[in-house]
Amino acid sequence: MHKPKAGLPSRQQILDFIAHSEQPAGKREIARAFGLSAQDKIVLKALLKDMADEGLIDSAPGRAFHKMGGVPKVTVLRIADVDDSGNVWAVPDRWEAEGVLIPRLRVRERKGGSLGIGDRILARTEEAGVGWIAYPMKQIAAASDRLIGVLREEGGRLWLTGVDKKERRDYAVSDAGEAGPGDLVLAERSGRPPRVTARVVQRLGDPFAPKSFSLIAIHKLGIPDVFSVETLDEARVVAGSALGEGREDLRDLPIVAIDPADARDHDDAVWAAPDDDPANEGGWKAIVAIADVSFYVRPGSELDREARRRGNSVYFPDRVVPMLPEMLSADICSLKAGADRAALACHLRIGRDGALLSWRFTRAVVRIAANIAYEDAQAVIDAPAREREGELLPILQPLWSCWQALAKARAARAPLDLDLPERRVVLDEQGRLLSVAPRERLDAHRLIEDYMIAANVAAAKALEAKKAPVMYRIHEPPSREKLVALKDYLATFDVAFALGQVVRPATFNHVLDRIGDADFRPQVMEQVLRTQTQAYYGPANHGHFGLALGSYAHFTSPIRRYADLLVHRSLVGSYTLGPGALPAADAANMEAVGEQISRLERRAMEAERDTMDRYVAAYLSERIGETMPARITGIANFGVFATVEGVGGDGLLSVRDLGGEYFRFDEAARTLTGETSGDVYTLGQRLDLKLAEANPVSGALRFELPGGKQAAPPRRVDRVVKHRGRPMNIRHQGKKR
Repeated sequence: MHKPKAGLPSRQQILDFIAHSEQPAGKREIARAFGLSAQDKIVLKALLKDMADEGLIDSAPGRAFHKMGGVPKVTVLRIADVDDSGNVWAVPDRWEAEGVLIPRLRVRERKGGSLGIGDRILARTEEAGVGWIAYPMKQIAAASDRLIGVLREEGGRLWLTGVDKKERRDYAVSDAGEAGPGDLVLAERSGRPPRVTARVVQRLGDPFAPKSFSLIAIHKLGIPDVFSVETLDEARVVAGSALGEGREDLRDLPIVAIDPADARDHDDAVWAAPDDDPANEGGWKAIVAIADVSFYVRPGSELDREARRRGNSVYFPDRVVPMLPEMLSADICSLKAGADRAALACHLRIGRDGALLSWRFTRAVVRIAANIAYEDAQAVIDAPAREREGELLPILQPLWSCWQALAKARAARAPLDLDLPERRVVLDEQGRLLSVAPRERLDAHRLIEDYMIAANVAAAKALEAKKAPVMYRIHEPPSREKLVALKDYLATFDVAFALGQVVRPATFNHVLDRIGDADFRPQVMEQVLRTQTQAYYGPANHGHFGLALGSYAHFTSPIRRYADLLVHRSLVGSYTLGPGALPAADAANMEAVGEQISRLERRAMEAERDTMDRYVAAYLSERIGETMPARITGIANFGVFATVEGVGGDGLLSVRDLGGEYFRFDEAARTLTGETSGDVYTLGQRLDLKLAEANPVSGALRFELPGGKQAAPPRRVDRVVKHRGRPMNIRHQGKKR
């Protein structure tokens, strides 16, 4: 057999060696065959464990490895993801390995397939390179499914009402355990319709108690929120580590961290000053100091495995589920004022026009001069000149002046400019809800964003210069299908959108400029946002469309994002900055890791969104029966969806509550028109609605028209669609909702 050349082998090389080896192939034989050094053998051990966890190889303790098919030739799979292009991905329905990666199979659906996330299929599988393809044989019912819900008593027995808005039925409870009426529980569904029952697995407590809303999302989506004893023990050990030798000493610079007032951790801090280099007259030098997490969280450690399993921290109004134990995320890695901290420093030279002229990365020790809330930093800058004094002004003024240059560069490249408001939940010390309101958008927010973007660009380009692995943050241009849908949508407002042009972020900005302050502007911004593809992580650079950047990586938040930690490790290795470099095994597996952390990011976003909806519903539940200003955000054949202005929260106004007449639904124009009254409901329309229901457990709202109109009987709704370019009317019998 031909002996491979020396150096750490790839996954495929290992598989080929095992398959063709004339003797049992264990770790020792693989290391010898590839001529590995002692250091490479350590990396090989981690690589072999990951390959075993992924189902590529198998080995019992003390025995040689053998190549696996990954998954059985015929097996049960669960649909895990359907991407923007319609590609369907599945994972084994049962997977016992304790590793960080579960095998993902590309599902080749028949034409017209309709598999969705959570569906289970019996499939034939086959290997394709180092991955797998699944060919569905048949769709199978879920034998058992978990559900979060609230118990209620009716007719002498317990029923479970699910917390999901999409859950339309209650389930008879076969076994409640120690739970009783009113309890929030985790249950397991079993059986087939109509005899589906629920068995309580865990009592979670009072659904209306402080912190229950986030707890619902944690359990519903399976977010790991408890660290193992081994992980916590390792965190205690590394937290006591010395900062290490050879660090650049930046403690004399007044570097500051500007964050939300309620920030749980501090990843980043900034400093700027005029550049004294005559070649950069009018330009700036700046430092973006980022917590040096890669120094504490080493590849292959328990901390690393747990961080990769979580992928990111998840932030709720009442708690954070951190990627790293709090003794690291909120303490030793967090850039706190007055304490010596390990940092990876990005040194930038910025031209007077905001262009990035050069960059370098060092491991440093910093002592943050101050942790400042956005509002406080803005107040210092906005104060009248005669009142400007204090120790913060000399630090903040250069930061603002340098940012004005960065803002020029941002304006020149014209990134996508969607100023969609964020909501802020205010809680008291006991976690009880006080208010929900739009979060104020300040120049201080934009300042930090632009410094972070500059550092992220520098990190990507620095790694490209070394031809080192990069975990890019990728945002691809919109698909033609989505652009066609946007064109049709804008036409309903008499706004032209040409499809023949080269689409850039500025294309969408120009549309918004033409609309100006029209009532429907927020809805158009939402539609433009929906037109965009979903950003993801991966090692192949496809640019960042939204930011109008050719190379972009996430570098600035390694406390809360695993992608950033990988970028740090690659910088450490490629620029010889000390321990904690990216192992060759991880470099070879960047695509699979990128897919995993992208999925985990989407899970976190869903959890945060669902929790916010529950808080909004809880806040509005005190106002049931009130009439409030709302705006229509969606229209369907069964009614309109509306959002309470200034607060948020989507609710339904059903067609059966619109006054007892037939309504015609125009799918292209997204309107409902009354056949008798001529009343028209359209996207973006402002109207006053009465809040009829607000369910804090599900986050659902229901509206009625003011004036005490009773619900009309179920009615037919005309749905106008186009068939081969010609309009057709389709009658629908309305359903009770």
